Order: sequence, then structure tokens, then C-alpha cells
Amino acid sequence: MNSRPEPVPTEAADCLPDWAGNSVQELLDRLRQQAAETLRLNATLKHAEAKIQALTLELAHLRRLRFGAKSEALSAEQRDLFQETLEADIAACEAEAEAAVPDAKPRAKRPRAGRQPLPEHLPRIEHRHEPESCTCGQCGQNLVKIGEDISEQLDVEPARFFVHRHIRPRYACRACETITAAPVPAAIIDGGLAAPGLLAWVAIGKYADHLPLYRIEQIAARQDVILSRSTLAEWMGRVGVALTPLAQRLAEILRQQAVLHADETPVAQLDPGAGKTKRAYLWAYRSNSLGKGPPIVVFDYQASRSGSHAGDFLDGWKGHLMVDDYGGYKALFKSGITELACLAHARRKFFDLYAANQSPIAGEALARIGKLYAIEEAGRAMDAKARQALRQREAKPILDALFAWLYATRQSVADGGATAKVIDYSLRRWAAFIRYADSGDLPIDNNPVENAIRPIAIGKKNWLFTGSERAGKRAAAIQSLIGTARLNGLDPAAWLRDTLEKLPTWPNSRIDELLPLRGVAKP
Repeated sequence: MNSRPEPVPTEAADCLPDWAGNSVQELLDRLRQQAAETLRLNATLKHAEAKIQALTLELAHLRRLRFGAKSEALSAEQRDLFQETLEADIAACEAEAEAAVPDAKPRAKRPRAGRQPLPEHLPRIEHRHEPESCTCGQCGQNLVKIGEDISEQLDVEPARFFVHRHIRPRYACRACETITAAPVPAAIIDGGLAAPGLLAWVAIGKYADHLPLYRIEQIAARQDVILSRSTLAEWMGRVGVALTPLAQRLAEILRQQAVLHADETPVAQLDPGAGKTKRAYLWAYRSNSLGKGPPIVVFDYQASRSGSHAGDFLDGWKGHLMVDDYGGYKALFKSGITELACLAHARRKFFDLYAANQSPIAGEALARIGKLYAIEEAGRAMDAKARQALRQREAKPILDALFAWLYATRQSVADGGATAKVIDYSLRRWAAFIRYADSGDLPIDNNPVENAIRPIAIGKKNWLFTGSERAGKRAAAIQSLIGTARLNGLDPAAWLRDTLEKLPTWPNSRIDELLPLRGVAKP
């Protein structure tokens, strides 16, 4: 009967013969080396995974900006562009089909939501269409009117040029040999060719509709009116100088408010010496849409993105400032200004993460933030006191739970990954994110100023660059007035024409009456 082998002691290398111990020692050394190599490979793999995740997030973000197909992927203007292209293609196909088969059975009308009535303030030109005969085509008896069918079509006339002829009779006094005539009407451009209406039309085309001056020149040429670009440019220079005091006064009124939004967008500025363009910035400041008083937006053109420009504009101002995480604003929060962080920026980062890899963490964060925006929507029509009570009752518990969840989740997420960076962004600025919930009139995000700056960001694709820093500042002044007029529900063209007519003789002590603000007494 074979005996069982004795178990090898734990210290195997010490109990075995020398020839066997050497082999085991080599095996243990190799195992230790493999374990060390495994740890190194695991660390490398984790680093690679974090980098891949970050690159995937960045790639998804770039693709979304270029091709986006989800709700946040396209701006409202881009979605409208795709929709109008689709509608035009459908109408063209239907028209081609009808032309190809003229005797075919009429197609059924597509269901529509119902045409909106045409504005009542528009003038009506009536066209009466009577039958060719007043007798019945069947029996010859006289026709009796029993009613009428009325349909309306909207029409438009292109820009209509006309001439104001100012006639000033001169009268002489034979007794004292003097001549009397009415004074020349005051104008923005003394002795100039352009009336206030034409100046307003060019300014609105350039600064509101973002048409380069050469296109305005072409529009006028279609009616045999020659307006050279150099002449148009001279007019806009003088209009900008005339309107600058209004923009400066608008900025003074804006700084009287306790809560402001701020943002900035890059613009190209011509650099003739270098033969190319350089980067400048248009800084935007907007009033709080939840506060009292008319809405105001002011643009400040500067040659750089230095935070000192914001400090100069807000010099001496104290209050709550809603901004993104750009470091240029940080110095302001050491001088008595209170920071408000934009929750929409935090949400956008989670959205990018979710779009990149369907991250369940990002999905959960989006759901929680969505509840906060639902509360804001419910309180939109409330006064500040009622909104504050609503936020305290419903938003505060959600914010507290969101912070606890983000903090706990961060402990289980590897450093350096996209998820970690997105969570860190929210945790780092948490105090500024939740500050709005303790008040009824502080904004939750920076969307109001982003919406105000968006038309300029879109328009610069047309005008490409500003010619100089002076031109940029002049454009910023006019944009401030046009943007504020829009926010106040005014027609910028009508306001500008009226203002350019009155401005030459208007007393500076009543300048507030010319500002495009609702609720301000108008002359």
C-alpha cells in the first residue's frame, strides 16, 4: 500500500533540497514580476479608458455642434432652417406632380392647424370681383345679393425710395432791407442727403438684419438709386456717434440694478498692419428678467478677453452677477460682487456626457436637474415672494439630494475621466449654483444674456469682421439700443427713425425719454 506524500511546509523554499529550492525561488520571482506587471498594465488600462472616455465625450460634442439631431444639438434658427427646407421641398414636389398631371383628381388638402388672422393694423386694399352678368345664366332672371365671400392675402412692397423736398420761401422787408426765411431743419447730418428714415433703414439692415453694406447697396440699385458703400459707411459712422450718448445712458441705468447677467463672444477685427484679422470680444451685460423694471442689454466691445474689461464696466457696482466659469470674472468676486453660477452650463455638460455614451450617471443627473427647471416653469408667473416660497419648499430638497448623490457618486468614479470632470465642475461651484434658491428674484441660469447675444453670434457669419476697434465700439452702441428695443417689445426700425428725427434738437436733460424702454414716459 502506497503511503500518502507529506504536505510541503509553507516555507517550501527553506525545506526543500538546494536543487529544488532554486527552482521554486525562480518561480516565486517570476510570479512577483508578473504581479507587478499586472498592476502596471491595470493602471495603464484605467488611464487609457479615462482618456478614451474624455475623447469620446469631446468627439460627441463636436459632432453635435456640426451635425446635431437632438433637441439641444441645433439652435432654434438651425431647426427652423431645416424645417423650412423640408416644407419647401414638399410644396415643390406637389406643384411638380400637379403640373405633370393637369387633369388629375384634385389632391386632398393636408391637415393644417388653421391660418392665423392677418394683423388688423395693416391697411386693406379692397378688390371687388362682380359676376360678368347681373342675370342668371340658367333662366335669365335678375340676381339678388345674399352675401359675400371674403378672403385676404398678405402682400408687401419692397423698400420704397422717395424724396422729401424742403421749400423755404424767402421774404424781404423793403423798409429795413432784410431777408427772412425759415431755418434749415436740424438733422443728424447737416446738409446731408439722407433723411432719418433712410438712415434708420440702413442701420437696421446692417445691425439688426446683419446685411453687409454692399448688399444694401445692391438693394438700392435695383430701384435705380445709387448709394455707394463709402457713403453708407459715412452715414453709419455719424449715426453711431449720435446714438452713443443714448447707449451710455442705457449702461448707467443697467448698473443701477442689483442682479446682472454677463457673457462674452469673440469677434474678428481687421488688423491692417498684419494683413489679417485678430480676435476681439463683445462683452454682453443684461438685466435680470425676474427683477423689476424694463429689460436692458448692453454690449461692450473690447480688444481682448481680459477680465479687467468686466471690472472696468462694472466699476463700483455691487450685486449678484450670473456668469459662466470663465476665470476673467473671478477677480470681481473678491471685490464685493456675489457670484451666481449657471445651472444650464452644468446641465449641458451632463447632456454631452449622456450623448457620448448613454451614461446612466449623466441620465440621472439630467432627470434631477429637469425637476428643478419644472419648478422654475411653475413659478414663472409668480411674484418674488411666492417664487421664493416655492423654491424653498420644492427646489431646496432636490438640490440637497442632488449634492449628496453627486458627492457619493464621485467617490466611485475614477479620477481623470469625463464623468469625474463633469461632476467636479458642479461640486466645485455648488455654492454659486444653489444661491438662487434662497431668493425669489435671482435667476437659475445665464440663458437670458445668451439669448440676447445669439443674434450677433449668428450675424457675424455675414459681416465676418469689424474694421477697427472704433467701429466695434460704435456697432456695440447701436446693437445695445436695438437689442433693448427688441426686449421691450418695440419695433427697432420705428423707434430708431423716430429717435433720429428728434435727437438733433432734443435736450440732454430729457434723454431718458428717447431710450427704447417700456414704461418710460414718451414725448
